[in-house]
Amino acid sequence: MSFFPRTAFIAILTEGLFGYPKWLYSAIRHPVMWQGALISTLERHLNHQTFSRRKRIAAGAFATGIFTAVPVGLAALVSRSVRHSPIACGLLASCCLAQRSLHEHVEAVAQALEDKGLTEGRQAVSMIVGRDTSALDEAAICRATIETLAENFSDGVVAPAFWCALGGLPGAVFYKAVNTADSMIGHRNERYEAFGKTAARLDDLINLPASRLSAFWIVSAAFFTGQDWKAALRTIRRDARHHRSPNAGWPEAAMAGALGLSIGGPRLYNGEIANVRWIGEGRQEATPADIRRALKLYRAACTIQCLTFYVIFRNTHNSRTQNANPIRN
Repeated sequence: MSFFPRTAFIAILTEGLFGYPKWLYSAIRHPVMWQGALISTLERHLNHQTFSRRKRIAAGAFATGIFTAVPVGLAALVSRSVRHSPIACGLLASCCLAQRSLHEHVEAVAQALEDKGLTEGRQAVSMIVGRDTSALDEAAICRATIETLAENFSDGVVAPAFWCALGGLPGAVFYKAVNTADSMIGHRNERYEAFGKTAARLDDLINLPASRLSAFWIVSAAFFTGQDWKAALRTIRRDARHHRSPNAGWPEAAMAGALGLSIGGPRLYNGEIANVRWIGEGRQEATPADIRRALKLYRAACTIQCLTFYVIFRNTHNSRTQNANPIRN
């Protein structure tokens, strides 16, 4: 199996420093939007309400194969055309990560609460969560923001980097295609439950290693930044498996334990209360200062991940160089 740690390192470093350039977005939008358009088109033509549940599951599986294979095939052609150059592929793969934009959106919530109050805070957090934010108090806004930061650290940063390291540019694109599909059609409602079943299950599967790895990065970051890394480990052991998602509980538990908070809890979706279990044993009254502590932890975790990939690719490069040029006595 091929291994592309240098490509992943370049992708992480590029996106962390520069994000996705606004001029490029203005010119061609974002590749995720192209994937979203393909998914919407297939869903519109294949997800017929008159189909039986079995047929809708089959149609969804077929659609998942199409909107995964198309972008991955294009990525493979591009990767081959640049001779699998780590620099070129890393620059292109950087659009599959969201570490800089995630930081900006989360920081915007803290800034809104600090400078403009509750109404602006609700508006800012509504940009990054799917729940109803109209009745959230400050503590609930802060908890929701910290949960989103932890979960999206895994989904938007660690997972695409992990799959990029395993499969280069096509690996990163494969992950992003599946994750985008899950976010669009992997919902448990009448329209999508059957059609999006394959995409949702596949997304759960490919996020398994990254969710555990993201928790490890957060624990490591807590150790190096003076947060409570031991509590992070305890919370992971106790609460991670109780989350409704097989993956999101890991980084959320690590973040809650490290910060000494309780996150999760009941929330409102489309007018209905979802009784979500609490994660952590700390205080529930989170503040904007806690969001900034979480961001500090997040930056440290991102840095640790980036440095780890750098060390791996340097060691891999040195090993290959030595094998190619053996010392002869």
